[in-house]
Amino acid sequence: MKTKKELNIQIGERIRYSRETSELTQEKLAEMIDVSIQYISDLERGVVGTSIPTMIKLCETLKVSSDYILLGRIEKNDLSDIIERLRFLSPN
Repeated sequence: MKTKKELNIQIGERIRYSRETSELTQEKLAEMIDVSIQYISDLERGVVGTSIPTMIKLCETLKVSSDYILLGRIEKNDLSDIIERLRFLSPN
């Protein structure tokens, strides 16, 4: 049971990171994927897991791969990491 909880926490951290990188609030993300704000909060804290349909909505909305959310693997076409790095560059 402890392993499942740790996995939910890791997934939740990646969801939170992706949401913040996309500059979305929990409220806005919840609205976009048609869930409650409390659910997003619980998901990001690892209190709950998610269904496959909701995972698909999350990945599409946050523009990240399911491999990243579930396993922490970053694909070459995963824009969230690139966007995050670009935020730290000077306009020049």
